[in-house]
Amino acid sequence: MKAEDIVARIRAALPDAVVEMQDLTGTADHWKASIVSGRFAGKSLIDRHRMVMAALADELKGPIHALTLEVKTPEETER
Repeated sequence: MKAEDIVARIRAALPDAVVEMQDLTGTADHWKASIVSGRFAGKSLIDRHRMVMAALADELKGPIHALTLEVKTPEETER
């Protein structure tokens, strides 16, 4: 799966998200996503992960085999 397709799915659920993708194996099925969104404010880490996983539910059944997440608010990135 292409990085831009994953980013589009995440941004559909989190329109303000700044997303950086890294293909961890070069096979386009193991990814690391670094996501910054104001919508993560006040959410626990597990709730943030659930938000992203929900946005990628169909992709996680097939084309994405593994996904590592780094999820922060804009304020957390400034620290």
